[in-house]
Amino acid sequence: MAAKLPPFPGSTGRRDWTTALDAIKKLLNNGDDTVQVFRIMRALNVGSTESGYARLLGTEEGGRIAREQAELAERFSDRTWVDSFAPGTVGAAYRDFLDSTGYSADGLVAVSREGNANVEIDHPYAWFGRRTRDMHDIWHVLTGYKADESLGEAALVAFSYAQVGGAGWAFIGSAAALKSLRITGSTLFARAVIEGYQRGKAAKWLAGEDYLKLMHEPLGAARKRLGLTEPVMYKRAQEELGEEMASYLSQQREEAAEPERLAA
Repeated sequence: MAAKLPPFPGSTGRRDWTTALDAIKKLLNNGDDTVQVFRIMRALNVGSTESGYARLLGTEEGGRIAREQAELAERFSDRTWVDSFAPGTVGAAYRDFLDSTGYSADGLVAVSREGNANVEIDHPYAWFGRRTRDMHDIWHVLTGYKADESLGEAALVAFSYAQVGGAGWAFIGSAAALKSLRITGSTLFARAVIEGYQRGKAAKWLAGEDYLKLMHEPLGAARKRLGLTEPVMYKRAQEELGEEMASYLSQQREEAAEPERLAA
C-alpha cells in the first residue's frame, strides 16, 4: 500500500469547476488549444499528484527514481540522445514520433507553463507533475494512439485517467466522447475512448517506470511486459470514421511554424 503524504503546500483541496467548465467549452470548440487541457488538470486533478508520488515511493525502483529526480523533458529534448537509440526500441519509436508529428518535448513544456507559476518550483510534487506531463508522448508511442488526431488524444486521455486518476482526465475524455456522438452519428469514437480506459486499467502502472531505461527496450517487448493490449476498437474507429472524423475537434491550418497538439 502506498504511503499517505500531505497535500501540496498552499493547495485548497477543492476542485474549481468554474474554471474547468470554461476551459472544456474552449477545448471542445478548438481541439488544438492544449492550454485548456492544463487548465482543466489544475482545476480538477486535486490530490492525484500527491497520491501518484506516494505510489511511486512504494515501488521497488521508486525511491531511487524520486531521489534522482530526472527531468524527462530535458532528456527528451536532447536530440543527440534521442538519435542514439537502436532501431526497434521505444526510443527509436519516439524519434519517429517526433519526426512525423513535428512535436517536441519543449513545446509541451511551454504550453504547461502558461498561467501556472508552480510548474517549475523545487518540490517533489511539482517534479512528479512534470514527470507525468513529460511521459505523455511516450505513452502515445507505447499505446499506439496517434497524437495528431482527436480520437487518439481522447483515447489516451481515458487511458491516463485509468493509470493516474484525476477527475480532469475523466472530464475531458467524457466530454470528447459525448460530443462525438452528435458530430459523427456513431458510437465508435466513444467506444474507442472506453477501450482506452479499459487498456489503462489492465496495464502495468506506467508512471512507475524508469523511462531512461525503458527507452532502450524493444518496443514490442516493452508493450508485452507492460500489459498493453491491442487497441482493437480504436483501429476500427480510425478505419470506419476516416481521418476527418478522427480529428473532428481540430481546426484546420494552412501553415504553422510548429504543429499544435490536439488536446482531445
